[in-house]
Amino acid sequence: MQDETTLEDALDLMRDLRVRCEWDAAQSHDSLRPYLIEEAHELEDAIRSGDDTHMREELGDLLLQVLFHSVIAEERGAFRAHDVPGALVAKMRARHPHLYENGEKIPWEKMKAKKRKSISEGLPASLPALHRAHRLQDRAAGVGFDWPDVDGPMEKVAEELDEVRSEIARGPVNVGPGGAPILDDRHAAIEAELGDLLFACVNLCRKAGVHASLALDRANAKFAERFTRMEETATARGIDVRSAGLEALDAIWDEVKKGEGGAR
Repeated sequence: MQDETTLEDALDLMRDLRVRCEWDAAQSHDSLRPYLIEEAHELEDAIRSGDDTHMREELGDLLLQVLFHSVIAEERGAFRAHDVPGALVAKMRARHPHLYENGEKIPWEKMKAKKRKSISEGLPASLPALHRAHRLQDRAAGVGFDWPDVDGPMEKVAEELDEVRSEIARGPVNVGPGGAPILDDRHAAIEAELGDLLFACVNLCRKAGVHASLALDRANAKFAERFTRMEETATARGIDVRSAGLEALDAIWDEVKKGEGGAR
């Protein structure tokens, strides 16, 4: 028979562990922060792999962190553990007034914009840069600061790329004796233009219905897989990739791509 364990059972277990397990009893919100981040990344890996069993396990580990923090807050008298799902239900109903309150369907970002003091309010400082750019652009779009389609973002990418070319044409980044870049005005100018280009690319992704961080993640995986196959092919032919040179490696790279059916 399938296990009928409920969320209430899990919450009771967490309360019991706080009483009878020395390690669990010693934890605090701060001490648990690294585990929360780690479990979120492990769940992301499970989702990426497409392994449902692994994903179920990692969802449980992430749920453990939610229950852990809820019980600790309950012990402090900050709020009850049951207030957490209560707040969630209230928030989701408020986000969907057209479904629960006979109200008008309003984009979430437009609703939130009325309450925020600034566009960055509430965005975690540690949010990865690509994700932060996407969220900032989403928030700007929520108040109408957005192109109607992908044409504007595509033109902006071309414009920013031209500016990068112009800046680099003035001279490359200066480097020190060990080859490391010198963080001077030249470096800052090129970095600024490349940052504008990346921001524009994120906006193009967003308008095309793609999240830039997911697109880059897929590109990273594809590059790593191809490069590994290129190395394996070179090794099988007695070629040292460290000394083969770009022309030879590029030829093998093209072979690998053809083996994928010409995928780019």
